[in-house]
Amino acid sequence: MSRRRRSIMSESLKYELAKDLGFYDTVQKEGWGSIRAKDAGNMVKRAIQLAEQAAAKSPQQ
Repeated sequence: MSRRRRSIMSESLKYELAKDLGFYDTVQKEGWGSIRAKDAGNMVKRAIQLAEQAAAKSPQQ
C-alpha cells in the first residue's frame, strides 16, 4: 500500500523558485527528480524567506 504525499508548495511556486535559483532548465528537461539535494534545500530556504517577508508585510490582527 503506497501513500502519495501531498505537496505543500504549489507547482507554480516551485517553478518560480527554480527560475530564481537557476535550475529551471534542468527541471524542464529532466524533471524534479533530477535536481540536486542542495538545490532542493535552497528552494525550501527561499520559500521560507518569501513566507516570512509576506507575513511581516501583512497587517497583524
